[in-house]
Amino acid sequence: MNDQRQWYAGIDWGSQSHCVFLTDGEGRKIGERNFAHGGEGLAEMAAFLMAASDAAEPGRIHVAIEIPHGPLVEALIERGFSVHAINPKQMDRFRDRFTMAGAKDDSRDAEVMASSLRTDPRCFRGLVPADPVVAELREFSRIAEELGVERNRLANRLREQLWRYFPALLELEDDMSAEWLLELWEAAPTPQKASRLREAAVAAILKRCRIRQPHRSRGARGVEKAAAQPRRRNRRGGQRPCRFPDPAASACSIARSRTPSAASARSSLASRRPRIPGRPSRGGRSSMTRRSSHPCREWEGPSSPCCSQRRQTPCGAEITPPYAA
Repeated sequence: MNDQRQWYAGIDWGSQSHCVFLTDGEGRKIGERNFAHGGEGLAEMAAFLMAASDAAEPGRIHVAIEIPHGPLVEALIERGFSVHAINPKQMDRFRDRFTMAGAKDDSRDAEVMASSLRTDPRCFRGLVPADPVVAELREFSRIAEELGVERNRLANRLREQLWRYFPALLELEDDMSAEWLLELWEAAPTPQKASRLREAAVAAILKRCRIRQPHRSRGARGVEKAAAQPRRRNRRGGQRPCRFPDPAASACSIARSRTPSAASARSSLASRRPRIPGRPSRGGRSSMTRRSSHPCREWEGPSSPCCSQRRQTPCGAEITPPYAA
């Protein structure tokens, strides 16, 4: 009976046109035709399948295609056709049944899909109409993914351009698509304009974007974190030597804090009486012995005006013998 007959169509889809190959249940060719991609082209395709097959209903026509979604698939499902999807890699294996040539042929691919659907329907996945909410969510997800890829592409192009003429801006943020960085770049697109940009304008941009402080590079954050660590004290209560000395200074900050000023040194020397060399001190040692253990030797040099260990005792190098004349 005519109601029990089945037809099989293979569609090799494309961005501009679609190739359709139609066969009957015995594998005999019924027709082949190309249709333009568009509303009129899809309507003509559905009319061609119904007229060429002389089917009583669209559900008797099984359509094979390589994509599981898209306007072409949705148009066929809405008109009641039985649509089946196949993986493109598996489609390549079915193509070996007809030819070993690797050249692309739309007509042959459409014929391969129609024949494979007739002989191996288990290798295809039947498509059913999706819920409208699911279809809408799927489209929004696809659009978000495409926009994300485009954003990364533009961010990479911006990074390359800034590396050419404004590399200092790259140290502020790793993500070139950050909103605050784009506004800052718009306010100061060149190094010359950045040098004339006021601090209040930068603060306004950061406040508008809800940035508490500008992002810095990993290296700057690491140095700042290490420098902000509190200095540990040794067993005697004093501070350890400075871990981050100023390279432009002659001594570290700890040494400078121990160095007496010139005015205090002059006043202390004027108020003291010179002692006779060789006379024993309170501790039973000579001034020369005690002077050799003074820590000021490490940073003040041999011409120290005053010993930082005992301010009441001048260094022996500055004592003038009373009988020198």
